[in-house]
Amino acid sequence: MKSMTKSLWLALLVVFALFAAACGDDDDSTSDTSAPADDAAAEEEDHGDDDHGDDDDHDHDEEEAAASLPGEGVSVTMARANWSTGYMQAAIYKALLEELGYEVNEPADLELPPSNFFTALGEGEVDFWANSWYPGHSSWWNNELTDGSIVGDKISVVGEEMMAGGLQGFLTNKSIVDENPGLTLDQIASSPDMIAMYDASDSSPGDGIVQILGCPEDWTCDDIINENIEFAGWDTMEQTKAGYDAMVAEAVGRAADGLPFIIYTWTPSAYVTQLIPGDNAMWLAMEADSVLDGSITPEFDQRVDGVAVPAALGTDTCSADPCHLGWVAADIQVSANNEFLAANPAAEALLEQVKISVIDVALQNVLYDGGQNTTEDVNGHAADWIAANRAQVDEWIATAIAAG
Repeated sequence: MKSMTKSLWLALLVVFALFAAACGDDDDSTSDTSAPADDAAAEEEDHGDDDHGDDDDHDHDEEEAAASLPGEGVSVTMARANWSTGYMQAAIYKALLEELGYEVNEPADLELPPSNFFTALGEGEVDFWANSWYPGHSSWWNNELTDGSIVGDKISVVGEEMMAGGLQGFLTNKSIVDENPGLTLDQIASSPDMIAMYDASDSSPGDGIVQILGCPEDWTCDDIINENIEFAGWDTMEQTKAGYDAMVAEAVGRAADGLPFIIYTWTPSAYVTQLIPGDNAMWLAMEADSVLDGSITPEFDQRVDGVAVPAALGTDTCSADPCHLGWVAADIQVSANNEFLAANPAAEALLEQVKISVIDVALQNVLYDGGQNTTEDVNGHAADWIAANRAQVDEWIATAIAAG
């Protein structure tokens, strides 16, 4: 219990800091649900029980609305991404659509990598998911469909689920950064001593190449890492691809043993409660000139208006100042099939409104990582989130019903 409490606090503190570093936007979360509840209670207290007729009318209106929900009789096929840090979001969207009367499949039964999902979405085999990371996932919009069109002709981004909510970058040992202030990936790639040190304990020791613990196939970040290595000229580095949890376990083990590692990671996730920036790890900066500019793959541009923008991380958690992580903070959003949206205005109105707090997702990730990791657990986490945000959810549902 003490370990779990510590992890929860670490997740909260780390994600607060990292989200502020990513965008400084304080409008990512749902509204405070306590004020509407208090107002409703005050109104009820003022009116007392002197108007039971209104209550009867209200009950009748609710029954009538329930009988004519816009999703009644409509089946929705949704997928979820094959990374656990997005599971709760998928479960939330499923539950909210069901409140509109839609019949929605269990997203755990249709788990896809982006490479497969976007083609399925364009073909109309899937209606939507809540796990797109832009701009990186924009590259999948170029996939060709069976009718000769491309995915981008058939799909849309909907809503602002977690804008600038996905911070990404590389971590390395804090002990190495302490001994080498201002360390960057570029310095490691160009220093024979650094290369020899990292190479000695990586997955292919002695080959003169630093193996970065990177990204599984088909997640997009693997392609971005490979392109960044090419763009920056880091020909003494390459990416290792494997199961991500196994790579994290390897990095945690190396950190505990004092062995060098470089690993890609992201937030919101519980991974930063195992490899903790400022504790056993540090974000590893790169030079501004090494940040991708879209000159190879336009969709992989990680600059803002042509400028490499550093994360607002200090040298207590990042290896250098300014801290160029190599990724612009990703917008985590819904991607949906256009025909599905056109046929279901209530669903579209709902998808347009939903916002989920990065902090809430990070804390749920810690619960999941701590053993609450069954589909039933995830659906329970989603139900708890909806209950905690009930007043805001009710506004979304009302607007969606009106639209439908």
